[in-house]
Amino acid sequence: MNSIIEITMANGGKVEVELDSEAAPITVDNFLKLVDEGFYDGLTYHRIIPGFMIQGGDPDGTGMGGSSEQITGEFADNGWDNPISHERGVISMARSNNFNSASSQFFITNADAVFLDRSYAAFGRVISGMDVIDEISAVQTGANDRPKTPVVIETIRRK
Repeated sequence: MNSIIEITMANGGKVEVELDSEAAPITVDNFLKLVDEGFYDGLTYHRIIPGFMIQGGDPDGTGMGGSSEQITGEFADNGWDNPISHERGVISMARSNNFNSASSQFFITNADAVFLDRSYAAFGRVISGMDVIDEISAVQTGANDRPKTPVVIETIRRK
């Protein structure tokens, strides 16, 4: 059964995401474990690229941090049949060059990015609140696509 999570932003914006545990069971289990621990509360979207995606989930806020565990990358180039295409509104795991390095960082596409389909573990899609994603996508950024003003996730909770 799929789970629904709600991302509440510090400014009051809300985004609902349906997680697909059939497409990416390891990823969904890891994400929900972090959600239940309150891991994401108070973190930021530290990388924002209009016409591509918004990225968050780094406790350091630098793009280099993560949780204490790394998980198997559930995508085709790593031998996993993941049917979710990186269309606008899809949530997926960020990782380094190591296929099995995903931890806590995730991104939500604000435009179609199907070129990521074979290489990143998509694990759900936004079902309401794309207007909030679009607002976040429009904030001013500086070096390394970092927002000039922090974009804070107040909480992520199961619905």
